[in-house]
Amino acid sequence: MAADRAKSDMEFLGGRRLRRPRATAWSRAMVRETHLSSADLIWPMFVIEGHNERTGIKTMPGVERLSVDLAVEAAKAARNAGIPALALFPNTPDHLRSEGGDEAFNPDNLMCRALTAIKSAVPEIGLIADVALDEYSSDGQDGLVLDGQILNDETISVMVQSALVQAKAGADIIAPSDMMDGRVFAIRQALDQNGFEHVQIMSYAAKYASCYYGPFREAVGTGERLKGDKRTYQMDYANSDEAMREIAQDLDEGADSIMVKPGLPYLDIVRRARVNFNVPIYAYQVSGEYAMIEFASAAGSFDRQAAMIESLYAFKRAGCNGVLTYFALEAARLLNE
Repeated sequence: MAADRAKSDMEFLGGRRLRRPRATAWSRAMVRETHLSSADLIWPMFVIEGHNERTGIKTMPGVERLSVDLAVEAAKAARNAGIPALALFPNTPDHLRSEGGDEAFNPDNLMCRALTAIKSAVPEIGLIADVALDEYSSDGQDGLVLDGQILNDETISVMVQSALVQAKAGADIIAPSDMMDGRVFAIRQALDQNGFEHVQIMSYAAKYASCYYGPFREAVGTGERLKGDKRTYQMDYANSDEAMREIAQDLDEGADSIMVKPGLPYLDIVRRARVNFNVPIYAYQVSGEYAMIEFASAAGSFDRQAAMIESLYAFKRAGCNGVLTYFALEAARLLNE
């Protein structure tokens, strides 16, 4: 009786069996809708002073800060794995940090030396330079501070100078991550006026005030020195429509591509951006997301590599052209096998 009823149900459905294409590996490969390759991955890299120096990051198991010479070797490994670009972040020594963040536009700063060394040794890999003051300021803020207030236009002036020395040092993409109003236009104008029309801007257009940045702040040395929070410029995580306005404004100002940050908790923002804007869209699988996978897998919650790959597919499925991820090198090698 039950078998007859099941047969009747299938006849009603016209014999449609959605499991059929999933029955074998070759068939699943044929109907797969989303594809992930090493070319979809951008590797964020932390650089430090010294020679042949590498230091671990307590809250990011497996991720290290690298001196410039080792960053060059890492860039070669990335190129060999088919990773198209690196995103660089300096851990500026304490004695060079200041309230005004002047080290940000020192043409011989750590970031610029890393850009030049990598571009010279591995010219075929793209270099993305982070532009914000938190890596150079003594208070850990992304902007200049006066009487407890973050100064918007004054901050932009410093960021423009920083972007120019980075472009001169070899940056292919300038990535302003500060969320100051008008900074994309100011940087685009300055780049064009100084002969860097070819340098792209990847704007952190929808960057939320998030707890998921904690390990990153340890990595670049801003965590303990951060005074206050960043909620007057980074976005409220309760808002979605606002993100669309931020993205539209940055594109109008000259951004070539946009980024959503953090990543997995904000895939709805990625999807809305994909539906609303026909532009390259990236997401940053931030340090806290990486740490959750690492610590949960270490506790035996799930298979680490499976979680890594599944999470990266989620970004592509949501509409990303690419993903900034600390898993980049490992994932690229795995995908290439």
